[in-house]
Amino acid sequence: MDIPRKDARRKKVIRLIIGLTVLVVVVGGLGYGVTKLKPAAPGVEMSTLWPDQVKRGPMVVEVRGLGTLVPEDTMLITAITDGRVERILIKPGTPVRADSVVMVMTSPELETQLLDAEFALKAAEADYENLKVTLEKSLLDMQSTTAQVGADFSTAKLQADRDMALAKENLLPNVDAQISEVKAKELENRLKIEQTRLATYSRAEQAQLATQKVKIDQLRGEYQLKKSQVDQLKVKAGFDGMLQALPPPLNPVEEGQKVVAGTPLGKVAQPSHLKAELKIAETQVKDVAIGQPATIDTRLAGGGWNGFIDGKVSRIDPSILNGTVTVDVALIGKHPPVLRPDLSVDGTIQLSKLDDVVFVGRPVFGQENATATLFKLEPDSKYANKVKVTFGRSSVNTIEVKEGLKVGDRVILSDMSAYDNYDRIKLN
Repeated sequence: MDIPRKDARRKKVIRLIIGLTVLVVVVGGLGYGVTKLKPAAPGVEMSTLWPDQVKRGPMVVEVRGLGTLVPEDTMLITAITDGRVERILIKPGTPVRADSVVMVMTSPELETQLLDAEFALKAAEADYENLKVTLEKSLLDMQSTTAQVGADFSTAKLQADRDMALAKENLLPNVDAQISEVKAKELENRLKIEQTRLATYSRAEQAQLATQKVKIDQLRGEYQLKKSQVDQLKVKAGFDGMLQALPPPLNPVEEGQKVVAGTPLGKVAQPSHLKAELKIAETQVKDVAIGQPATIDTRLAGGGWNGFIDGKVSRIDPSILNGTVTVDVALIGKHPPVLRPDLSVDGTIQLSKLDDVVFVGRPVFGQENATATLFKLEPDSKYANKVKVTFGRSSVNTIEVKEGLKVGDRVILSDMSAYDNYDRIKLN
């Protein structure tokens, strides 16, 4: 006979509760463990990355800047006077000589002023000749008077001597002899006065002629100035070179346009003497100095030319424009004729040379004297781990390593910002 068990139902409920509790604890523990697991390392194609190896040795510190070739010898052609552009004879891009007429201008006002200056000069020259003739006539009259007084004095002197001799012989009254002597002395004094006047007149004549000559020279200078201005209405290049278009913001002139004195009309440059104007970032220009060696990449010139030109820093602009500083680099040696003004170039300036440093290729986001994170390859090159690296001085393509890497380590220099949330990546 079956004996019913007491509290069997209660024990069954307890076992069910314990089982459920254990299940909840296990599931919760598994869930917590899953949340603590690190994400799986993402796969990255190695062929798309840019790896480099840490090295020790000399490192050249350089800065790079884009720029253009510009002529060293240039001259801006400007209007000497107001006028109107009558005709443009030579267009930009044409070789010119110093006496080449680039354009012809007209100015009726200036031509009228030239005629007035010419007539004034001729009138002054005529006045000079008239004064010269008048002074010569006056001189002749004075010389004649002096000669006449001299003759009268000689006659009176002879007469006085004769009368004095007769008076001594009592053949002539003493009074008459004295009268003759007084007359002779009077003529002698008059002769001296005339001779003095004659000498003084000569100096006065020279002074009057000199005054008139100064006036002529003044008018001749005004005439030559007006004539030069009229001649310069035929605008010439000024020196041998290539006629170029006016650089912005200047605007080229057109035929029929009226211009004022000082208006730029054109620009002449010597394309055989070029220099490079590089734009260097203001944060990098602090170590640039005059005389530092540089290399200019002119491969864009084409024409069979595919090379570099050595140079040296010749000038550093003191001003900053749009975050860059203009640095002039003088080209060393003879350069090929395919190079031309305004050619885009890429220049590298050597700042210094570090003899024994640990360095690596410059990462995309690697900055001088800063800290960055890079992915360092494991020895088998199957995985890469994120490491923190402290950098020192930087160059165009390399950067000094202060901490975080050692010689022989391989790191990825590419932009890895897409994997900032991962400490490890798999290399496929």
